[in-house]
Formats: sequence, structure tokens, C-alpha cells
Amino acid sequence: MGNFFSFFINSMIGFAELMKFLWAHSVIQIVIIMGATLMTVPFLTWAERKVIGHMQVRMGPMRVGFHGLLQGIADGVKLLLKENIIPAGADRPIFILAPILSLVPALIAFSVIPFDSWFYITDINVAVLYVLAIASVGTYGIILAGWSSNSNYALLGALRSAAQVISYELAIGMALVGPLMMAGTLSLVGITEAQAQGWFLPYQLVGFFVYFIAMLAETNRAPFDLPEAETELVAGFHVEYSGMRFAFFFLAEYANMMVVSAMATVMFLGGWNPPFQGFEAAQFLQKIPGIFWFVGKMGVILFSFLWIRATFPRFRYDQLMKLGWKVLIPLALANIVVTGVILAIRG
Repeated sequence: MGNFFSFFINSMIGFAELMKFLWAHSVIQIVIIMGATLMTVPFLTWAERKVIGHMQVRMGPMRVGFHGLLQGIADGVKLLLKENIIPAGADRPIFILAPILSLVPALIAFSVIPFDSWFYITDINVAVLYVLAIASVGTYGIILAGWSSNSNYALLGALRSAAQVISYELAIGMALVGPLMMAGTLSLVGITEAQAQGWFLPYQLVGFFVYFIAMLAETNRAPFDLPEAETELVAGFHVEYSGMRFAFFFLAEYANMMVVSAMATVMFLGGWNPPFQGFEAAQFLQKIPGIFWFVGKMGVILFSFLWIRATFPRFRYDQLMKLGWKVLIPLALANIVVTGVILAIRG
């Protein structure tokens, strides 16, 4: 009896130590991922202004830091010091909550993103559904911001966002079905491991095209930035916001850009897996840590956001709706059918 009691006590102590280690490991990863995400946003704002500036044959930011590298940080400090104004007719609790409701879902979506085979906060067997659900919740922040501001311009921006999400959330979900059918799992780690011998992109070009267009609309980026079309709505849903509450919307936008880029990397571009896995001459690529491949692929997709903004004019709203319902959704459905038929034939 005494031996059993000692064994039980030692087992409980060992379990407690294990849980303590796992908890500390998770906390460290959370701090690293959240810190890296928030610190990347000022750099992305600088990169966007520089890239668009050079594409338009001008310099972009040049004064704060080397080639304006600290301009994003300076803008953040400026917004931090500005007064947070609440309109007299606004619904105060919801007006204050809306920016937080936009930012928090964008950050917690990273909890299931696998940056490497060893670097992810958690792996759940419905990770794809989790990310899609969390992304949908973030839209409520935009809708509540427009409604609670007691401004017609802000309300119009919020209504546009609601209609846009209904159109393009469906297309994004359908575009991801093809890779899910090929991987046979909803776990992002499992999907990445299923691409160890080859990325899904060559087999899912149509799905990737649909996802890429839909993710631009989902994140309210040009040429689908109708909810905050400055020339039509005086900046749209966040027109009544100032200070850090205004900055939260931009943090959420760029964080969402990183989330959808990470999802594209996992679902179509092999995640942390290097390219040319089947070629003997490319075996040296395996020696490069997977996290560098993951971040590099994300960087290419994020650059495409900036490139497209500098290239294409904004869509009209009827064109936006027509593209979503009459083009992208039928394409995504066709991709699902073709993928299913090919997988059935292969057995």
C-alpha cells in the first residue's frame, strides 16, 4: 500500500511538472507570436508606402529612420498620444468594444498556425473551421463600429462590410475544401505534413485562385476596399474613431492579412516544407529550417497585397457582388467536384 501511495504521489508530481513545462512552453510561444505579429504591423505599413511609392516613381517615407524605416513606429506613437474622442450620440460601450472585437480574433487565429514542425501553440483536429469561425467574428467589430458611431457614412461602410463578408466568406470556405479532401484532415499540422512529398498548389490552381481573390475581399484590401472607400464614404466605418481605437482597426487589418497569408501558405504552398521535394538535386533545401520557408512564403503573399493595391483600381459595388456570387463560388464548386472525381478514380 505504501509503495502504491508513493507511486501515485510521484506520478502526480511528474504530471504537474510536465503540465508546468507545457504551460511555460505555450506561454513563451504565445508571447513570441503575438509580439512578432504586432511588431510586424509597423514594418508592413512602411513597406506598403515604400512599395507603392517606388511603383509610382516616387520615394515614399524617407525622413524617420533610414529610408523612413521607423515611420510606422512614429505613426504608432502619434496615435497613442492622440485624444480618443467619442461622438456625443454614439453608443459608448459598443463604440469602445468594436475596435477590440476587430483586433482580438485576428490575433488568436495564430494559435493554430504551424510555423514549423515544432513551432505552433496548439494543434486541434478542426483548426481550419476554427480559423474560419474566428475570422467571421472579427467582422462584427466593423459592423458594430459603424452602427455605434451614429454616423450615416460609418453605417454605410459597416453595411458594405457585412454584405462583402457574406459573399466572400463562402468562397473562401469552398476554396479550402479541395486541399482538405486531398489531405484528409482539418488539422493544419496534418495538412502541412500531407504535403511533405509535394505542395497542393499544382493540383489546386483553381482553388488557390478563388482563395486569393476572396482573401483580398475578406480583408477589405484594394481593389475590394469598399467598406472604407475614402473617395465615397469619408473613410467608411472608422470615420468617427481617433487615437489608439483608430489604430486598432489598422492593426486588425494587417494582422488579418498575415492570417490569410499563413492559411494560404499552409493549405496550398506546403507550409514549412521546402519546394522541389521530389528532386534529388534540391535535397540541400531540406537543411534550411522550415520556419524560414514559412515566413518567406508569407512574405511573398503579403507583397502581392501591396502590388495589387498599386496596380488595380477599386471595383464598383455591383462588380464586387457579381464577382463573388457569379464567378468565384461557381468556380469553387467546380473545383470541389473535379477534385472529388479525381480522388475517387485514384481510389
